[in-house]
Amino acid sequence: MNRLFPDIDDFIKVASSIMNRRKSRAGRSMENHVEYLLTEAKIPFEVKPEIDGEPDIIIPGKDAYYDKKYPDDKLFMLGVKTTCKDRWRQILNEALRIKNKHLVTIQEGISKKQLLEMQKAKVSLIVPKRLHSRYPKDPSVKLLDVEGFMKFVRRKLAS
Repeated sequence: MNRLFPDIDDFIKVASSIMNRRKSRAGRSMENHVEYLLTEAKIPFEVKPEIDGEPDIIIPGKDAYYDKKYPDDKLFMLGVKTTCKDRWRQILNEALRIKNKHLVTIQEGISKKQLLEMQKAKVSLIVPKRLHSRYPKDPSVKLLDVEGFMKFVRRKLAS
């Protein structure tokens, strides 16, 4: 056996740790990109506020979320995930006041079944326009692109 790893379990443990650190860095990098885009679009937001779980991003922020007079339709929760898999369900238990949630991902395609499941749970998927061709082409499947989401939020906040 290789001296570096006494057994296969030790090798797997080290490999898993390395992969998890890489995934964490990729996720944080994506969050930084989304924060930059929101800042450039002049959309107010707060990152990881302490409200009902730990949502990635709340628009316009925690104070508006807790203000009972602030209109619900002007509050947005944005989950940021490099891949969705079943992890998209995590956002359902975050920012409970916000019924319609948004999730931005760079995953290169999701099944129609999963997309419809997300829509049924009131989760709108945001995917860069260049990746839309990798998603099912079906009128029942609704995808947003990043620019469309930004325009939608700005319009809602201004009304």
